[in-house]
Amino acid sequence: LAQGAPRPHKSNNKNKPSLAEASVLPTRPSSFFAMASAALLWECVKGNNSFIRKSPNMPVMSAEAGNLCGLNSYKFSGLANAKAFDVKCVKTGSKETIVMTTSNKKSSRAQKPGSRLIQAGVKKQTKKGLAQIAKATEGSFYRRDLIELAQKKYQKVKTSLKKRKLTVKSRRAAK
Repeated sequence: LAQGAPRPHKSNNKNKPSLAEASVLPTRPSSFFAMASAALLWECVKGNNSFIRKSPNMPVMSAEAGNLCGLNSYKFSGLANAKAFDVKCVKTGSKETIVMTTSNKKSSRAQKPGSRLIQAGVKKQTKKGLAQIAKATEGSFYRRDLIELAQKKYQKVKTSLKKRKLTVKSRRAAK
């Protein structure tokens, strides 16, 4: 070969898959595949899922995480909605805390059940707690349709944390 002349190209087929192998290989990484729509997910899970609780003469309830009212409906579903929202009481040891549950903002976490929902503590002082819930919903345009229900549930959870004072009755006869 002369100096500076291009070399002839050798075809190297060692790294290329055969035609039969190429049809089996995925064309894109799995992270590119989109999740199903929320409406389709709801149609799949509304009749049968492990969180449904049925009782006679009662509405169908649901125990899933992220379900604000506990009703089995598309509006409150934590499974089907991309934006789940809930306020509940969580007991850790002897302490009871009020927790607000929301969906993760990163869409890639929707495929990972362990990191799909985020729990954040809510203040027990009424004014600050209600402001915190309002900021999470109205302030960030996140499920503004549920703000009134979330604030009512916060009030109910807060009152459920109050313990009744024991009244000690005297054994002596009242005179």
